[in-house]
Amino acid sequence: MDTNLSPLRRMGAAARKASLAVGALSGREKSSLLFSMADGLEARAEALLAANAEDMAAASAGGLTESLRDRLFLDAGRLESIAADTRAIAALPDPVGEILDGRALDNGLFLFRRRVPLGVVAAIYEARPNVTVDIASLCLKTGNAAILRGGRETARTNAALLEIVHSALARHALPLTAVQAVSDPGRALVTELLHLDEYVDMLIPRGGEALQRLCRRESRIPVITGGIGVCHIFVEASARQEESLAVLENAKIQKPSACNAVETILVQRAIAPEFLPKLYRRLAPLGVVLHAGAAARPLFAACSIPLPPVEEGDYDKEWLSLDCNVEVVEDLESALEHIRSHGTGHSDAILTEDMEQADIFIRRVDSAAVYVNASTRFTDGGQFGLGAEVAVSTQKLHARGPVGLEGLTTWRWIATGRYATRG
Repeated sequence: MDTNLSPLRRMGAAARKASLAVGALSGREKSSLLFSMADGLEARAEALLAANAEDMAAASAGGLTESLRDRLFLDAGRLESIAADTRAIAALPDPVGEILDGRALDNGLFLFRRRVPLGVVAAIYEARPNVTVDIASLCLKTGNAAILRGGRETARTNAALLEIVHSALARHALPLTAVQAVSDPGRALVTELLHLDEYVDMLIPRGGEALQRLCRRESRIPVITGGIGVCHIFVEASARQEESLAVLENAKIQKPSACNAVETILVQRAIAPEFLPKLYRRLAPLGVVLHAGAAARPLFAACSIPLPPVEEGDYDKEWLSLDCNVEVVEDLESALEHIRSHGTGHSDAILTEDMEQADIFIRRVDSAAVYVNASTRFTDGGQFGLGAEVAVSTQKLHARGPVGLEGLTTWRWIATGRYATRG
């Protein structure tokens, strides 16, 4: 290896070489590797939780927001869930080598496409230890090498997780450079990573809007962006109200810091006078702070329910907390217009008993995941049967929604003939 390369470029060159080794593994060998990783997570749980406790203490002292601290936090239950997800990925069918289609052509060729690994995948993320394992697992399962750049707030936890991944790689006689981590938290290295196009095939930024904009603007590598979730649920006039309240509670309460938590509830005017007080009585005791839009405020006031107003910019905000906007809209068209104006194309839902309205919503809302009578909290690789995801993509090329195994592959055109020549 050229010693004149910078440390990050040497990392990229090593990852490219390691991708050849993991790309040559059989499906059974890759699954065995992931089962070893899951075993290691459980065997070294005590050390992992101790490292995470140090990160949590530093995060609290450094004033990290509550939502980020929640993402960072590990306990025995969360760690067991990460191990279970790793085993779930291991048990999934191997997409590499899958034949996508095939046909005989008039020119004498038989043409088909076969799935192959991308090569090297880089990810930039913050505060989520599970992302380290999810991306490593999904990349290795698809025969890709990975370069990971986590945030400084989770440095100790990520280092402990990387040791477990490396232990599993060593046990299977694979290069440790198949999964590498950028340990230096300096921002300059992010820019250098964005320019590593001769070694890295795909970049996944999992962070705030500023990081996403930086990567879209500066990267020389194809970027999968997403994960910013200003998610909406529209309660249509025919919806069953008690069942709708349960869905709304789940979408806001189950994990407020998640990108698929609902941030704005839209209620059709025909049922708003009846439904809004029920919504308040259901969510307020659970700690939810409802922010009333201009059309909703008079209806809440008529019931003597004082609520803070929706301020400028609130409809475009990913609260990631127990705050939630509530607005009244005239009809489905008004709801769709609100979502088009303020949504991020992540996850949006309609609650209704009118399947014609549901069909219109499905066809016209431009989101990666669209729900009818279900919580937005299902937008997740595990919930979608993908094992996990490297990101939830809100763009439209290559992959959209939770990006699992197939999103980490491309295809190769293969043509066979009988010494065919073109006329």
